[in-house]
Amino acid sequence: MLFRKLSISILFLFPVILFAQQVTIQGSVVKQDSVSPAVGASVSLLSTVNRAYIRGQQAGENGRFSIQQVDPGTYHLQITFQGYQTYTRENFVVKANEDINLGKISLQEQGELISEVVVQGRTPDLQIGIDKKVFDVSQSMVSVGGSAQDLLGNVPTLQVQSDGSISLRGSSNVRILVDGKESAMAGSDINAFLQSLPADAISKVEIMTNPSAKHDAEGQSGIVNIILKKNIRTGLNGSVNASIGSYENANAGLTLNYRPGKVNYFGSYNFSRRNMVGGGYTDNTDYINGQITDASPRTYSTDESKRLGYNHTVRLGTDYYASDKTTLSLAGNLSFRDNDRTQDINYTYWNIPDYGSSSFRKSAQAEKDFGVDLMFDFKQEFKREGEELLANISFGNDEEDGTNDFHQTYASNRKDLVRQNTTSERGQNWNFQLDYTLPFAEDHKLEAGYRSIIRTSQDHQYSELMDTLSNSFLPDYNVSNDFDMNSTVHALYANYQKKLTSKFGAQIGLRAEQAYLNSTYYSLDPSIPENQRATDGKLDYFRLYPSLFLSYDVGEGNSDKVQLSYTRRVERPRGWQVNPFLDISDEQNYRQGNPNLMPQDIHAVELSFSKFYDNWNFVSSAYYRRVNDMFQPFIYPDSLIQDIVGDRSNITYSKWENVANNNSMGFELISKINVFKWWDLTANANLFYMNIEPKSGFDVRSSSSFNYHGNLTTNVKFTPTFSAQVRGDYRSGMKTLQGEMKPMTGVDVALRKDLFNNKANIMFNVRDVFNSRRFEMENYLPDKKINFSHRWMRRMFTLSFSYRFGIQDMSKKKREENGDMDDMGGQQF
Repeated sequence: MLFRKLSISILFLFPVILFAQQVTIQGSVVKQDSVSPAVGASVSLLSTVNRAYIRGQQAGENGRFSIQQVDPGTYHLQITFQGYQTYTRENFVVKANEDINLGKISLQEQGELISEVVVQGRTPDLQIGIDKKVFDVSQSMVSVGGSAQDLLGNVPTLQVQSDGSISLRGSSNVRILVDGKESAMAGSDINAFLQSLPADAISKVEIMTNPSAKHDAEGQSGIVNIILKKNIRTGLNGSVNASIGSYENANAGLTLNYRPGKVNYFGSYNFSRRNMVGGGYTDNTDYINGQITDASPRTYSTDESKRLGYNHTVRLGTDYYASDKTTLSLAGNLSFRDNDRTQDINYTYWNIPDYGSSSFRKSAQAEKDFGVDLMFDFKQEFKREGEELLANISFGNDEEDGTNDFHQTYASNRKDLVRQNTTSERGQNWNFQLDYTLPFAEDHKLEAGYRSIIRTSQDHQYSELMDTLSNSFLPDYNVSNDFDMNSTVHALYANYQKKLTSKFGAQIGLRAEQAYLNSTYYSLDPSIPENQRATDGKLDYFRLYPSLFLSYDVGEGNSDKVQLSYTRRVERPRGWQVNPFLDISDEQNYRQGNPNLMPQDIHAVELSFSKFYDNWNFVSSAYYRRVNDMFQPFIYPDSLIQDIVGDRSNITYSKWENVANNNSMGFELISKINVFKWWDLTANANLFYMNIEPKSGFDVRSSSSFNYHGNLTTNVKFTPTFSAQVRGDYRSGMKTLQGEMKPMTGVDVALRKDLFNNKANIMFNVRDVFNSRRFEMENYLPDKKINFSHRWMRRMFTLSFSYRFGIQDMSKKKREENGDMDDMGGQQF
């Protein structure tokens, strides 16, 4: 508690302590007629060494500006304004304690002045880096009013699975980061966190299918990095938004940014009432002598579920520009979540006499969650252009307390099953990181760094079962446990990059990681001797993760590229996968983690080609991925689970196991076409072949299938202020080790109307127009057949309003560093 109070105090006092009065530069900016003020013109002080942005402000309502706290020195003064020539004053000298008044500065028109601007300074939809694709999601109208989960489902190459998890290129073993780091606010359930995080809080999504040695080696199919919105415009500005939708869903948010000089303050608050109404069915039939007969035991269940969550998210931070080469940042995220989940399950039985003909099970779960992330960043640039040192220290804490109650009644004489559970989770994350970049020439550099990630968690579950004789609750120690886990990874990396010829370049990297995964399982059963209640699990290994990138520029310039890459990666077990708690929330389907789960070892090769035309661009990739020690929930046959389920029949039991090795190879295409100035299309297609080879000891056959996923997004601008967006997606069926997933498809539609000189907009969208997004699965086991169908959310209607206030930067100059990337499709009309 003391640490938390101290950290929050530092967060607010940090900019006040560092703030100091220096020199003030003021003046006014007018248009060519020398009368009309150039409201919103960007006035910037740039470094004379590399023209990096140092200080600045936007001209106010009367065209005036006043840049305060300017250090003495020599700068380039630059003024930009849409439709006018850039004004530049070289070697602008600022002397100590001498304020400067520049008077009236007149801008000259740049050619013919555009009479009507449809889109101003729109961020490119896709940017391509050496090892990542960056998608600007601020233009995604179909996600407005939804969650981060909804938004990620609209990003090319990503899909949302039945349990809410995110999959990339057919694999749900993907690493999810927030602002480049694992967020403690997510706790042990990243899917629940994505459902609570509003889509409106997200600026960009980075996808790294083959990350270099600079990035964490974790993630089978790669890394998805969610970048939250952060405004760096000068002056005071911000935005408000609100949404209402079906099933009483609602969102509201406020974003503020204030930059008077050297210090940039930013903050946001988002509230969401997220009500997910879903349901489905499960059909479980046992074989008799290898086939289904009229005498086969069968359970058919239908369920209706509701997940209601109230979520409050606060983001506060500050950047301090100590000099043109030194920046310090402090930021904090707070999350408060209340989640109530209810589920009604109707069971119908055939040939199971003990259960009778049917039963009804009602469950209610309530959770309260508090999460906090604190981050300190330091950036130091040096005299040599491109040489820099980056440092980060982050701390996160997540606390969750809840109850989970079940009540099941049977049509037979079987006694009611009444159970109540009390749960709690505590988790802490520490991140220590240092990155250094040393350029030798424009296309020749060395990157090196260190990172340590330390995670600890403590999970508790206490279960009581109603005793029908005494009509009181008694402890059930079979599902009452404590589980502590410590996961630590220490890493060192080095990347060497060089342009070997005018067209051919190479980057070679090596990452060394020492990983520990220690866990302790505690039984709460007092009948077990105290010295036998704890069971320890330990995983300790050192691995090297090499990476190689070769690129060749095709044609003139460097916009068209062929790139070949190889990386080695790892997928480490997570908390719920190694936690041996027995999940009996559905009495017909038991689930359990495995503390002895080994990490997956991944080798990936990718060949990509990007081509850029004036109105048509595409990125194509052919890839191969080998996964050793692949883990997944494995459904055991009845003959092997009697010690777990007792004399009960027609029960499924699954446990996480290292069950197979996996080979996948495929082809992916992402393309954008600007058909007309008012119409564009973005398409993504992924075709891949997957072969799963089971390990000995598991009674299953190898599985192989050809699969394909695709989505298409189109934007149409009917008038300068009225537009529409339509998105459709399709995922084919796919064979698994024990069954087959069925195809799934969906369509989203959105309409947008800009108001008040483009300072506001009103939006209406419909997600899953035809109510068709339903996850369906068939499992074929040696002794039974299981059909499963479920949807998390039905068709959703949302109406949203957003308003931006303050002076908005409409210049084409961007102050964000995009790195070494090529733009794909950021058309400006």
